[in-house]
Amino acid sequence: MSVAMMPLPEWSPLPFDPAMAPAERCRCLVAAFPDALREVLATGTLEHRPRFGENGFEGLQESWSPPASLSARQVAMAQRVLRDLESSILAPAEPDHLLGRVLALLSHFPAKGLTPDVEQLVAMDWVEDLGEFPAWAIDDAARAWRRTRKWRPSIAEMRALCEEACAKERVLAQRLRRIVQTLRASNAGHGLAEIRRFP
Repeated sequence: MSVAMMPLPEWSPLPFDPAMAPAERCRCLVAAFPDALREVLATGTLEHRPRFGENGFEGLQESWSPPASLSARQVAMAQRVLRDLESSILAPAEPDHLLGRVLALLSHFPAKGLTPDVEQLVAMDWVEDLGEFPAWAIDDAARAWRRTRKWRPSIAEMRALCEEACAKERVLAQRLRRIVQTLRASNAGHGLAEIRRFP
């Protein structure tokens, strides 16, 4: 049996503790990946490019590329880990949890002159606009706001906190996606042991 066709190793749920510092949390997550996949992540190329917006220079943008050649087995491992990451750690919050968290946060900063019906509609807007984030990131953002601010948050401010909370996990998911994308349709059905990355 070729290396590319060997079954993937047994897989345990990804370890994750949202209470840990982001860098340590991500380090523990990567440490649980199969050795061959960790090797790919470690040998990829990281570039920094300037990012410009409406107000000029906005900082550096990271661009990561996998090594020039990958085994089909490494790509399969990346695909499985990415699927697990997206379906567990980065899975969007359940609407009921999100609505409860938003209503609780907004109740700490009551808005004057809003009827309960309007307040409910405002909360539903929040659910729509924060719905892409995992529950733990929303909880983290709400906790940070309660402890550091004296006024009612805007949706944009909460989105920024949610993005910051899960930034490292999202970067990791993006790198796994880049590995998976190297598998071209022309090679997918041929069981090739090595896949070349095309520019």
